[in-house]
Amino acid sequence: MEGVSDWVSYWRDAQRPVEAMRAHFEEHVFHRHSHDAYSFGLTETGAQRFVCRGGSHTSAAGLVMAFNPDDPHDGESAAELGFTYRMVHIGPDVVRDVLADAGAPDGAAALPLFADPVHRDPPLWRALLRLHAALTEGAGPLVRDERLTAAVTAMVRRASTAPPRPRTLRPGGPQAGAARRARAVLRERFAEEIPAAELAAAAGCSRYALYRAFQTEYGMSPSDLQRLFRLRDARHRLTAGESAAGAAAASGFADQSHLHRWFVRTYGITPGAFAHAVRR
Repeated sequence: MEGVSDWVSYWRDAQRPVEAMRAHFEEHVFHRHSHDAYSFGLTETGAQRFVCRGGSHTSAAGLVMAFNPDDPHDGESAAELGFTYRMVHIGPDVVRDVLADAGAPDGAAALPLFADPVHRDPPLWRALLRLHAALTEGAGPLVRDERLTAAVTAMVRRASTAPPRPRTLRPGGPQAGAARRARAVLRERFAEEIPAAELAAAAGCSRYALYRAFQTEYGMSPSDLQRLFRLRDARHRLTAGESAAGAAAASGFADQSHLHRWFVRTYGITPGAFAHAVRR
C-alpha cells in the first residue's frame, strides 16, 4: 500500500512508446519486475535501494538509474523521509528510429545496453531531465523530438553492447534452451493458468531444472514473468481505451482488484491513473 505522503504523476505519449513519471515514495515497495523499454531514473532527493543483476544498489540525489529492457529489479526507499525521483521510459523501437535517423541503419542489431544500473553522469542526467520536462510540461512536438534525440544520443555514448549477467549458472548454457521454450509458452498463453508439469514438459526438463534455468536466464520465476506479460497486456488495453475491468479479465487477472493490486506494486501507479495519463 502507498503511504499517505506518497504521490505519483504520470505521462505517456499517445503515438510512441515514451513515458515519464515523477513520484515521491516513503512506504511503497516495488515488487520485482521489468519493463519492455529502457528505463532511466533521476533521483532528486533522498535515496532508493534496489536489487538488479544479482547485486544490491543505491541511487542517491544526483545519480542516474539505467535499466535495460527486460532488466528485473525491485525498489524501496533507503532514506527515512523517502525519495523523490523522475522516470523516463523509452521503447527500443524509438531508440532504433533515432539511431537510424542518425545514420546507423544497422543499429537494430546492436542496441545499446548499460552494464551498470547506477551512474554518476551529469551530461546524461541533464539530457534526461530536459527530456522529462519537455514531455510533462507541454512542450511542442518539435522540442520533444529534439530532446528525445539528445537523450538517446547521450545514452548511446555511455552504454556498452554486452551487459554482464552474474549468475550461479552460466547464461546461455544448456539450460538456456529450456528457459526460452518455457518463456515462449508463457508469452503465447499468458492469460491461461498453465500447470507447472505442462510448462516443464514444454521446456523439456524437470520443474526444478526449469525454475533454476529461468532464474539464471531472466532473473525471475516463471510465474513472475507470466504476471509481467499480463501486466504489459493490460497496459496496452488501457492505452487503447479499454476499461480496467475489461483489461483485467482479458489479461488473465482474477478480477479488477487483482489487476489494481499488482499494477500498483509493479508500476507505482493505479490502472485508472495510467489510463488517463495521455497528454496530446
